[in-house]
Amino acid sequence: MELNQKQGKKNNKSGNNRRFLVTVNVLGSTGPLRFLVNKDDLVTGIIDAALKMHAREGRLPVLGSDPKNFLLYPANVGSDALNAWDKIGSSEVRNFLMCKKTVVQPTMTEGRPEMTSRKGNAKWKAWFNKSFSLKI
Repeated sequence: MELNQKQGKKNNKSGNNRRFLVTVNVLGSTGPLRFLVNKDDLVTGIIDAALKMHAREGRLPVLGSDPKNFLLYPANVGSDALNAWDKIGSSEVRNFLMCKKTVVQPTMTEGRPEMTSRKGNAKWKAWFNKSFSLKI
């Protein structure tokens, strides 16, 4: 019985190894994060693991914990971010760059025409001139 268990362990070691070491560089952080992953792990799982390791080590900048706010790029190949639902083993890359998604914020005047009208500026100038007796 013991002989069969030992042979089974040897067969698992000689078989196709499904785990590998990845290196994730976080934009703005001091150094890379290195950890083992399975080939079948999703990209969101890798981002989540990197965020947890980053926080556990107390690194700066503080990133948060939501993997939806981050993108994972292959470090050596192309410039396209990996799809969040792809398997990490499908990219055949071991080095990655992780950065926050850019959020486009609307301008202050968008949807507020009353703030951009000339009439509002005229009232402010009149008050300023009256208060300080200045001519603008």
